[in-house]
Amino acid sequence: MPITPRDIRNIALAGHPGAGKTTLFEALLLAGGVIQTAGTIERGSTLGDFDAEEIARGHSIQSALATIERPGLRVNLIDTPGYPDFRGPTLAALTAVETVAIVVNAAAGIEYGTRRLLHYARERGLARVLVINHIDAEDADLAALVDALRAEFGPECLPVNLPARGRATVLDAFSHASGDTDFDSLAGAHARILDQVVEINERMMGRYLDAGEDALSAQDLHDAFEQCLREGHLLPICFTSARSGAGVAEFIELAQRLLPNPAEANPPPYRRNSDDARIEVLPDPARHVLADVFKIQHDAFLGKIAVFRVHQGTLHRDAQLFVDDARKPFKVGHLFRLRGKDTVEISEAIPGDIAAVAKIDDIHPEAVLHDSHDEDGIALAPIALPQPMFALAIEAASKGQEQKLALALARLAEEDPCFRIEHRKELNETVIRGLGELHLRVTLERMRARFGVEVTQRAPRIAYRETVSRLAEGHFRHKKQTGGAGQFGEVFLRVEPLPRGAGFEFVDAVKGGTIPGQFIPAVEKGVRQGLGLGAIAGYPLEDLRVTVHDGKSHPVDSKEVAFISAGRKAFLDAVLKAEPLLLEPIVNLEVSVPEAHVGDLTGALAARRARILGTGSPRRGEGAISAQAPLAELDGFATELKAATAGQGRYSMELAHYEATPPAVQKKLAAAWKPHAEED
Repeated sequence: MPITPRDIRNIALAGHPGAGKTTLFEALLLAGGVIQTAGTIERGSTLGDFDAEEIARGHSIQSALATIERPGLRVNLIDTPGYPDFRGPTLAALTAVETVAIVVNAAAGIEYGTRRLLHYARERGLARVLVINHIDAEDADLAALVDALRAEFGPECLPVNLPARGRATVLDAFSHASGDTDFDSLAGAHARILDQVVEINERMMGRYLDAGEDALSAQDLHDAFEQCLREGHLLPICFTSARSGAGVAEFIELAQRLLPNPAEANPPPYRRNSDDARIEVLPDPARHVLADVFKIQHDAFLGKIAVFRVHQGTLHRDAQLFVDDARKPFKVGHLFRLRGKDTVEISEAIPGDIAAVAKIDDIHPEAVLHDSHDEDGIALAPIALPQPMFALAIEAASKGQEQKLALALARLAEEDPCFRIEHRKELNETVIRGLGELHLRVTLERMRARFGVEVTQRAPRIAYRETVSRLAEGHFRHKKQTGGAGQFGEVFLRVEPLPRGAGFEFVDAVKGGTIPGQFIPAVEKGVRQGLGLGAIAGYPLEDLRVTVHDGKSHPVDSKEVAFISAGRKAFLDAVLKAEPLLLEPIVNLEVSVPEAHVGDLTGALAARRARILGTGSPRRGEGAISAQAPLAELDGFATELKAATAGQGRYSMELAHYEATPPAVQKKLAAAWKPHAEED
């Protein structure tokens, strides 16, 4: 029988570094008959970690895909990076799946990555499964870990299977109520999960309370289970040992029986660009094709490969597809499925499938692929990505390498949604941004290995911002006479502060045509130029409203260029009167250190202007510090942490918000700024 959308399961394996995701990915592929021998990270032979940097470092940098297929089942697995610096590919993968399997190291327990990934998956409306891996580790206290998961994430965390005595296999707790388990009782686990599942449906609960489990059909329980997953009312826990294989085949069977197919999951959040209205998308093979690109990779032979999830319709080889709102389609010459670094050619892709095409230059990350103009102007709601905070100014180490560097950077940015490139024309420099020191270091090493480009680099520059603290008026008259036709434009405007994170608003309040309507866009263009120039230290301005309310024009000499200049200079005039402030990025820090070092590191962070939000001991011998700190103060913190803890400390961070710098910092940065002189 051919595979249908109801036979497909899309699962991302995610989790904290060291949880065993790639090893579990390998074990699942072995159990599913995809590979004959499981590779190991130590030998650099896994199907998931095929990049040279991944093999050298022993951890994932990008996502990897493979498919398990058997009669009546197709499981598309995505192995994702665990390190926070490589979170971009992980989060991009969440847009392509119905289920996130969050892998937890049985010995290490709940870690920062566990919390963040559960949060991201919940925000996306995905089904979540906790996979406790390494259950045969000597120091794994499984009962205590289950208690900790329930205490932190809620009573909806319930085992759907339990390790058998000896932990060589696992026993199904959803369908069975008896068996010899390593901890807890199968009967107790079975009763708890039934209680949780029937709670979602009042009529089912009534029958269950009146007549017990026998009053419920298998389909009743399945439908209620799927509803619980959709609504976050159930967070199943299952157990595996990727090394021994315990629970691995059972996880595949669990995926087939209990995890949602495309029709059972929450629908993909497609929206119309014009009004943000939700668009109904159904996993119907007969409808128009609709697919979303979530991954780009480059191959030495195939070139640019775009990996996409089909949400609707059936895509065949030789089909004509549009990219976003393009008027001209491209032809699908070859259609692929990925298997690690390899491609497998397929003839069609149905709703739920993850497929790929090659050598289509116009495709980009988050592109919508469709076969009808009826689907123009829609997009899949993007996932909220962490803002890249670490920056390096780079340039080609050798003359004549600039074009090669630009190409390499563009390709790397296509592959990594959290790697950004910024060309600062006013400073004649190229700045790259990433999620951390490791992120940028690895990216530059990959660029050197793949493209043969060497760069010189300068210390990271902090992404400060500027804003205003009060309302103020600004004015400028641009008047220039060059012998022939002149230039004239006069602008009156006001600026006022907006709440942090509000961005920029431009308001046209001109009455009586004192500035003709055709020149208002020129005024806005000038204001936006001023936003980028900065007023006190050369950093972009944000969180303010500009209202243009008056001006003057000349019937002959008024031109667009005159109002661009007048708008820019009136804006800067107002900003300087509005008590401008310098804003610095504040990051959330999660630091893990040996418990004995918590006091020392707390003091070290306080010396860096950090606010300590809390300390704790998530597990024996380990201390945790939560803090907020200015990013500018964290230069060298990684080295200090490594030295203070003999290499045992680690930390992760992400942007929290921007706030005003201390006056001394603002004064120092303002004094160091040398604004470029402007020509009239």
